[in-house]
Amino acid sequence: MAAHAAVPVGRQFSTHGWGVPVTLGVLYGLWAPTIARDGGPLTWGQLGLGLISAVVVAAGIHLLRRHGHVLPREVRAAAWGAFSGIAVGFLFSLSDASILSSSGLGLAFGAVTGTAAYYLFYTHEDAAGRPAPY
Repeated sequence: MAAHAAVPVGRQFSTHGWGVPVTLGVLYGLWAPTIARDGGPLTWGQLGLGLISAVVVAAGIHLLRRHGHVLPREVRAAAWGAFSGIAVGFLFSLSDASILSSSGLGLAFGAVTGTAAYYLFYTHEDAAGRPAPY
């Protein structure tokens, strides 16, 4: 008599990792066309801008949260800083601000976020990058 082989169990789909990214993506997607319309009527182009912005922000946050742990803490902090700086700079550029001021604000915001993320990762991980045991 032969024993039957165990059926491999596939990974179940979980919405746990998508709650925060989708919520922040929707808020960002609502905020972008609000800034772009500048008090005027809402157009299809602005709705498209909001939808694309929401998808890009939600996907970026999900990727950084889900796969960021494989990066060293310095690179992961720089990725969070770059992502947040680009997001803030883009929103500021929608208000018809100059490229220089949008870039400057995005760079400053990204530097602060990257520094804060590095501090958080450095104080909550051991030298090998695993979560601290405390």
